[in-house]
Amino acid sequence: MIWLLRFVLLFFIFFLFYAVVKILFTSSRKLESARKHNRFLLIDNDDVRKNFMLTYKGAVFAGEKYIGSTDNTFDVISISIWPENSATLKGMVKDDFFYIDKKILENYPNAEINWKSPVKEFLQH
Repeated sequence: MIWLLRFVLLFFIFFLFYAVVKILFTSSRKLESARKHNRFLLIDNDDVRKNFMLTYKGAVFAGEKYIGSTDNTFDVISISIWPENSATLKGMVKDDFFYIDKKILENYPNAEINWKSPVKEFLQH
């Protein structure tokens, strides 16, 4: 009976360790840390149907990918990006958005990037 109790205790310790490690390395935690430290971070799945999140200079953006055909393959051909909170865009300049475009195009070279409001209007002026 004591060996069963030891086994359950050992199992509980391993489960607790696994849960703590999983919580520490979640993508939302990484995104929040990068946002607080004003770093660039792009969190994306290989699944085209899922949106991606990125942060740059304290602002968080969401992006939606659309697949289509290129020369001989199906690839991401269009990406729509919008800020999660427009108030966090304060202090950003056009070069910041061009930098974000460049970083996204490194992952999706065939994509056309479409910014949604209010960034779209800002870039047109």
